[in-house]
Amino acid sequence: MRSRFTAFALGDRNHLLVSWHPDTRPDALDLDESVRWYRLDIESTAAGSPFDAEGEVTFTALYRRGPERGSLHERSRFTRFEGRWVYVDGIIG
Repeated sequence: MRSRFTAFALGDRNHLLVSWHPDTRPDALDLDESVRWYRLDIESTAAGSPFDAEGEVTFTALYRRGPERGSLHERSRFTRFEGRWVYVDGIIG
């Protein structure tokens, strides 16, 4: 989760795409370059240990777009794919 947040903050499309499960990964990813992600608060996790095949992370990410400030709250699902954790999908709310 933290590496994906950092990739969003840096605009690293490649990392975002390779860390996304191929079944749910988009063909292309357009990032809004006017958005500056600056803080990630992990609120909870479920599973996701070295012994698990799946896990969830609930987080709030804070951003700025010009003078506007906002937040994104999501519960993300991850799974192991080819030996590494990948993002499956999330519920924004």
